[in-house]
Amino acid sequence: MFFDNWAELGRVFVVGTLGYLSAIMLLRISGKRTLSKLNTFDFLVTVALGSTLASIILNKDVALTEGIAAFCVLILGQFIITYLSVHSSRFQHLIKSDPTLIYHKRHFLKKAMQRERVTEDEVRAIIRESGHLSLEGVTAVVLETDGSFSVLGTEDPRHDNSSLANVTLPKSL
Repeated sequence: MFFDNWAELGRVFVVGTLGYLSAIMLLRISGKRTLSKLNTFDFLVTVALGSTLASIILNKDVALTEGIAAFCVLILGQFIITYLSVHSSRFQHLIKSDPTLIYHKRHFLKKAMQRERVTEDEVRAIIRESGHLSLEGVTAVVLETDGSFSVLGTEDPRHDNSSLANVTLPKSL
């Protein structure tokens, strides 16, 4: 249970090191976008890459070359998805969700919050985490496409609301 043999430990060390170095090399070649957290697909690739590395290291039935091939498939898939989304607005709209406004000018947007399964207490916690003591200091809270939240401070009349350009605003605002 605690120790089988030295050969298995050696295998974990050698294959783990080579798998790790291969992952780093492939991720450097593929670019920063591969590990970004901009949407669901980015998150999926990140989790799958980690799972693949763990399988290479711990599962002796998975050969190192099979694991590297799996890395390549995941990275190639991510590249194809991001390429298509950059070059086709129709494809981008198909695979990416829009950011959702859940709080605006002292009003919790209940329908949007219910649709996104976010509570008022969670929004208040997010506002506190962003360093705001008062709801009056917050103009908007947006649930981004990657599941993170953006808290936007009060409006300055000298500036526009251009950061909300792609956020669907409820008709009542």
